[in-house]
Amino acid sequence: MEQIRGIVETIIYENQANGYTVCDVSSDGRLYTLTGYMPGLSEGEQIEAFGEWRTHQEYGEQFCVRSFERHLPETESDIELYLGSGILPHIGKSTARKIVELFGNEALEVIEKTPERLCEIKGISKAKADDIYQRYTEQMGLKKIVVFFQQYGVSPSLAVKAYRSFGENIIAMVTENPFLLSVIDGFTFKICDNIAGSLKIPKNFLPRIYAGMKSVLLNSAYLNGHTFLPKSVLLAQTKMMLEVGADEVEDALSTLTMNKDTVIERQDEFDAVYLKLFYDAEKGVATRLKEMSGMIFDIGRRELDEMILGAERDTEILLADAQKEAVGAVLRNSATVITGGPGTGKTTIINAIISIMQAQGKSIALAAPTGRAAKRMTEVSGLEAKTIHRLLENMPSDGQGQAHFARNEQNKLDCDVLIVDEMSMVDILLMHSLLLALPQKARLIMVGDADQLPAVGAGNVLKDIIDSDSIECIKLTEIFRQAKESMIVVNAHRINKGQMPFCNDPDNDFFLVNCQDAESLARTIAQLCKTRIPKAYGVDSISQIQVITPSRKTVVGVQSLNEILQRTLNPIGEGGPGKAPAVRNFRAGDKVMQNKNNYNLEWTRGDEKGMGVFNGDVGFVTSVNSFGNTLVVEYEDNKIVKYDANTLEELELAYAVTVHKSQGSEFDVVIMPMFDTHKLLMTRNLLYTAITRAKKLVILVGKEEILKQFVENDKIQQRYSGLREKMIIR
Repeated sequence: MEQIRGIVETIIYENQANGYTVCDVSSDGRLYTLTGYMPGLSEGEQIEAFGEWRTHQEYGEQFCVRSFERHLPETESDIELYLGSGILPHIGKSTARKIVELFGNEALEVIEKTPERLCEIKGISKAKADDIYQRYTEQMGLKKIVVFFQQYGVSPSLAVKAYRSFGENIIAMVTENPFLLSVIDGFTFKICDNIAGSLKIPKNFLPRIYAGMKSVLLNSAYLNGHTFLPKSVLLAQTKMMLEVGADEVEDALSTLTMNKDTVIERQDEFDAVYLKLFYDAEKGVATRLKEMSGMIFDIGRRELDEMILGAERDTEILLADAQKEAVGAVLRNSATVITGGPGTGKTTIINAIISIMQAQGKSIALAAPTGRAAKRMTEVSGLEAKTIHRLLENMPSDGQGQAHFARNEQNKLDCDVLIVDEMSMVDILLMHSLLLALPQKARLIMVGDADQLPAVGAGNVLKDIIDSDSIECIKLTEIFRQAKESMIVVNAHRINKGQMPFCNDPDNDFFLVNCQDAESLARTIAQLCKTRIPKAYGVDSISQIQVITPSRKTVVGVQSLNEILQRTLNPIGEGGPGKAPAVRNFRAGDKVMQNKNNYNLEWTRGDEKGMGVFNGDVGFVTSVNSFGNTLVVEYEDNKIVKYDANTLEELELAYAVTVHKSQGSEFDVVIMPMFDTHKLLMTRNLLYTAITRAKKLVILVGKEEILKQFVENDKIQQRYSGLREKMIIR
């Protein structure tokens, strides 16, 4: 690693939020451009930077900073230059000269130890001297904190987060207990544990065991969808991860439970251990839905028939008998579930219900988990639908990654009827927030396909509600005539029954392209996207075609396919959409996806401004600024978001996405590789979920025997969830 020592001449760019800086540094009579995380840097400072050289295709030679140290100036001329740079309030060039003339090379020591002496200089009052001292000590404190964390491999941006959370005493606090940092979003248990290991903190340090156990529960929620873990599983995983004794882990769980960080609930055959956040959510959802299940509306047959007749006139659609029964069930109940596969008439029923409710003067709110799903709801209903987060008016998070909404128990939604689509995607925390904001007398209609994959987040909400048999549930099975004309719909239902799909009818919309090895399979997918499908069907290769794959890794996983598809569909070259310089391998024209919920990320939509971009949101890079390490993304709901060096890690290419990330979305064309991967991913409901994302065309690429394995594997990965049990009315 190389180094540069010099004086900061010019701050070219600075991101105040995370400290990413571009500056010119004067060293040995030459001027160098430095880029990297250097929070709080000011012109006139002396720094020593460590990193490596790189040549930028547009801005030339730059020094990429990995770490840096500030050095206070020592000579009178350097001190005068430093103070005159404007780094401290109330001090300009002339005042800097006066300070140095009076105090010489002890000027900085005077500011730090006896700032009241600054009042000896004409124009500096006691209040101004206090301001100067406050700013100087703050700068020195931040410098020490950044250097302290750098020795443990913690980025300056995270160091700034720690400083803002705990203040100037953070070094002493972390030295005593690094696991205090685990409450800050971004400080994983692994980071805290690495610091603890460097500080020689013993493995059986109690705060380590507490934090480790919470980490096991959190990871099980966010990676595997569990709202709890059986006590024996939790203790075994914690003991193995932390390398401590069984008694120590048992004692830690007792303490966490006593302090109400965790909740233990007896299930049929074991004790379930919850983080309190998930327990409260599960209990809150069950309690409210059970209350709603007792609210029944008395509607006579004749009155119901008249309502349905009016809805048929308004929508110009005749309802089948099963659909009429479904509408009746919705009108009689406060909370209802409508579930069924593609082509079973869910949308028709919803539009009939909207018509009836509007005729009664009821206010209706429509919501879905994703922007794509909300947009589709708007198109088929004619009413504005919002994402659930937007409906609840999400607010900045508390720094710990949890959602906060303006609509809540104290500030309810303004609606008589709430219809939520794509319910299979709704996790337990979001469902709890939604029910807290639902007016006491409002109706709730939950629409979804119970055979799809469960939500990415924790819980198995839709399935648990259906299985509890506590809420009126309409299960639609009949495929209507128009839907039968699509082999996508027919094959979705065949796959759901364990039957092989019909493929390769030239007049239809479902094909299997044979490929025998992964390399040729990847090349074939790229070729299909670039030329064959656009030429044959007149669709856009990037915006209308979506590659969906079971896994992230392997030759035909998300990572590999995105690299191939980016090179194929958005190449760098004269006149190409990717001509602009890249930022972290993203370039203008790229299709990208947000990979985590960020409630603090700002967006604009025309004159409208807001906060919050969410896991699974898909958009396109409209511009990049490699000098400032920023880019701009326009999302499908027309939100414009600027990403900087700190938030870029939340963005990934989306030419290919996992099946889980595709949920709630529809695409004109879906391409899916059929290849041998982890058996947990080769499941019937995963294949079913993938193909039901397609509106016009499905192309499977690979081996027929692999397709057969997907269809025959009806195993569903177990999720630990207690909502069903809590909802069962005994």
